[in-house]
Amino acid sequence: MSETSLRPRAIVSKQPSQSSEASTTSSTNHEPETPKPPSRPSTLSQRAISQTLTSTVNLANLLPTGTLLAFQLLVPIFTNNGSCDSATRPMTILLLFLLALSCFLASFTDSVKSSDGQVYYGFATFKGMFLFDYPDPTGLRLPDLSNYRIKFIDGVHAVLSVFVFGAVALRDKNVLNCFYPTPKQETQEVLNIAPVGIGLICSLLFVVFPTRRHGIGYPVTPGK
Repeated sequence: MSETSLRPRAIVSKQPSQSSEASTTSSTNHEPETPKPPSRPSTLSQRAISQTLTSTVNLANLLPTGTLLAFQLLVPIFTNNGSCDSATRPMTILLLFLLALSCFLASFTDSVKSSDGQVYYGFATFKGMFLFDYPDPTGLRLPDLSNYRIKFIDGVHAVLSVFVFGAVALRDKNVLNCFYPTPKQETQEVLNIAPVGIGLICSLLFVVFPTRRHGIGYPVTPGK
């Protein structure tokens, strides 16, 4: 026999293809996910309540910042987190009255910018405006203060501010738990509807009859 016929045959080893391993690994890693139950759509009443709470929060922008901050800080303390008794309930009434009065009076405050760029605050009167902190009694560097006198629209805004504060207060859980811990069904319906109606009407009136004053607790525009 020749040498060529006795030569051993080469052994070819079969290696598993990388593509088959990748496909196997990917199939094991990506297991079928369990289908999640479809989320239940919110009902009409839930959407209405959500929009109501959002609009009620937006009403706070119509109130003086200091009054709103004092309300948020003092109401939980005066009401004992909604657990009122014979001593804390009259104190809470007095607090709400003073805060509503501050909203009313803040509507008659205004600011004026002098020629040197300083902003001074004052209280509008029937003749002009009384400044609180202006150092020069002659007022030579000030514009004509008679243009800042009280007008009819100021009284309208003052009343609307009190109503807006009442709407915000009636949406506070501490105030409701203090005065109406276990309300009846009719009372609960009134407490749910009244703040929404008051807030909507007052918001529309503020839009139709905007105020030009920038008093204490309200932002001052650059051109003021």
